[in-house]
Amino acid sequence: MSLTSERGEPLGSDLRSVLLNTARASIGCGVESGSALGVSTEEYEIELRQVRASFVTLRLEETLRGCMGTSHPVRALVEDVAHNAYSAAFLDPRFSPLTADELPRLAIHISVLSPLERLSCPSEADLLALVRPGLDGLLLREGSRRGTLLPSVWETLAEPHVFLRELKVKAGFRGDYWSENIEVFRYTTESFS
Repeated sequence: MSLTSERGEPLGSDLRSVLLNTARASIGCGVESGSALGVSTEEYEIELRQVRASFVTLRLEETLRGCMGTSHPVRALVEDVAHNAYSAAFLDPRFSPLTADELPRLAIHISVLSPLERLSCPSEADLLALVRPGLDGLLLREGSRRGTLLPSVWETLAEPHVFLRELKVKAGFRGDYWSENIEVFRYTTESFS
């Protein structure tokens, strides 16, 4: 899907290529030196210098190999992608660090997030009525627990109640848990690989 940025235009193919190359370079730097690629933002187009949130998902032969990201914008998009690519390759606690022999076979997928939109949903039924399957990513939090599922997860969890149950489990709750104190935010993504 394509999402327009705050400036009203989706990233062009040239800017997408820059982000994909930056992600690959950051992972390569991690393989060689053990650290993420240092990014000098002034060298990039203004769209890539905007403070935006992103996720980087890595796959080896269609199998998940790492996924890390930020749900809140904290740095320039190009820096965020470099940081998240390195983190997905070497710091995702579900996987061992990426090795040099895996790098040539690595598929990189980037999701650039829209700003978060808080949803008013006093009940789970209210939330299920608001969510847009296939379009919305959701961030759920209560206290110190939080979890997010990207819109791409709808490809494997197509039913809204199943999507929400898995999101709650990811956040550390039981699948049937609900509380008035849960905060839910939705977002969309511009995704490319």
